Amino acid sequence: MCNTRGPGGTIAHRTLYHGVREPKAPDLGGRLPVALVVPGGDKAAISALGWQSVYRTLAEEPGLAVERVFPDKLGETDGDGPVTRESKSPLSSFPVIAWSITFEEDFLSLPRTLRAAGVPPLAAERPSLPLVVAGGPIAFLNPAPIAPFVDLFWVGEAEDHFLTLFAAIKRLVFDGLDRAAILDAVKDLPGVYAPGRSKTPVKRIVSGAYGPLADPAFSCFISGRAAFRDTMLLEVNRGCPYGCRFCAAGYIYRPPRHAEIDELKRIVTLADPPKVGLVGTALTDWPDLLPFLKWLHAEKKKFSLSSMRADGVTEELLTYLRERGIRTVTLALEGAGERLRRMMSKKLDIEDFKRAVRLCARYGVNHLKLYLIAGWPGETDEDYAELEALLHEIVAIRSEEPGGRKKQFMRITIGVSSLVPKPFTPFQWAPMAGESALNARMKQLEHMAKPFKGLTLQHDNPFQARLQGLLARGGEEVADFILLAADHGGWKKALKLWDGDPSVILDRERGKDEPFPWEVVDIGVRRDHLWKEWERAKAAKVSKGCSPKGCTKCVGCGVENY
Repeated sequence: MCNTRGPGGTIAHRTLYHGVREPKAPDLGGRLPVALVVPGGDKAAISALGWQSVYRTLAEEPGLAVERVFPDKLGETDGDGPVTRESKSPLSSFPVIAWSITFEEDFLSLPRTLRAAGVPPLAAERPSLPLVVAGGPIAFLNPAPIAPFVDLFWVGEAEDHFLTLFAAIKRLVFDGLDRAAILDAVKDLPGVYAPGRSKTPVKRIVSGAYGPLADPAFSCFISGRAAFRDTMLLEVNRGCPYGCRFCAAGYIYRPPRHAEIDELKRIVTLADPPKVGLVGTALTDWPDLLPFLKWLHAEKKKFSLSSMRADGVTEELLTYLRERGIRTVTLALEGAGERLRRMMSKKLDIEDFKRAVRLCARYGVNHLKLYLIAGWPGETDEDYAELEALLHEIVAIRSEEPGGRKKQFMRITIGVSSLVPKPFTPFQWAPMAGESALNARMKQLEHMAKPFKGLTLQHDNPFQARLQGLLARGGEEVADFILLAADHGGWKKALKLWDGDPSVILDRERGKDEPFPWEVVDIGVRRDHLWKEWERAKAAKVSKGCSPKGCTKCVGCGVENY
């Protein structure tokens, strides 16, 4: 157990588990047992931040006894189904089962795991405990598709109200109330959405909405088994000021907040990890980035960075990264051509992008990764002809620079994903490109990239992207589809059996006043603001993002009055 003095002078407990050491089974001692279920397997889970922040918050609460369940981990079952990592107790024995869900494809774990534990997957079929609680980004993006499985959602970030909810649940469980009475007692607490019970829309809870990021997330499990080996992931900022119209994180995490350097130093000092991975949507916007990297080096800590904006890649920063052994740089291009980048309000000057590529080649970056999104409404072959011309320029820049002419010159990898129009973004009204159109575009891009030496193109699976779109944009009727997938071996078979129509959810432009199933949640951004941005997207007009001066000087999305 590590302690740091957190924001406002209060004592914040910081728990870290290094190497393969795991927490022991908690002694109940009058505490409420809570099982925290993390889909995706433990290797992926240890490399994710959100659930670890929740785990730490709950595990450090004296009235709770929290244990973890990784339902995809082979062997972590007994004759009665899934068991916890700490005490090997059956999942079905816990009065509260909390789910941390980040990705729509993880919806499948809910009915599968509950059924394997002997718990009816549909909330309507559960006359008694356990109470099934769900949180994570999907809870305030679109909880509707899994609402029939869940008793209550936590809508927002983990902070004081979150612990208030669990304190209330503990008291009600220990008082002997039944499931229905517990739900009726907590249904209108701040941040709680109990389907069929709560007054809607439920306001998203924001931790320290204005000013610095009060509770930067960090890994409490540091392991050689993680996807990011022996690395403590550390959140530098939450949200993004640029307002790219396709990016859900830029809207559901408004207002954008930066962590304070002293708080991050405190966390690293107490955790003492061998390596720190900085996580954020706009790392190069953080004014303390370079001073913090220099501090990490002075503390003999290795570090890595997530993707950076091209206009934030300065000669000073790149020189320092190379001196410290950073060999890979990731830049987000997003749109194939200028018109598409205006459509998404990317705010990227292509000359800044080419300058960043030149600096990477000049200073001997081994591997340049570029991100691209395909499948925009109304995209044309002319947009991709512009991309092909840009690739010629990038390869020429690489060849011109001394670092690019060396024997092992800078490799370039382009990662292409399909556009999934997400709730609570201006593209929530947009149709999604069809699977055949996406496959054709990916083949075109593969053919385009093939002649360029040292350039590799990788892309996602359009079927999986369409599946994500269906799960992200659907209403409660999608729960039937999820149940079919759980019962019949997966998504493709379920699509053949489901009597719903995916095209109604995916393939049409929505009407201006059409209600959305996700509007049971209020993220704080006004619907009329999102509609205005959708209209500007269709006209390929760029809009201002969030002001660096804060919400009192913002673009008027509604969060300033939230």
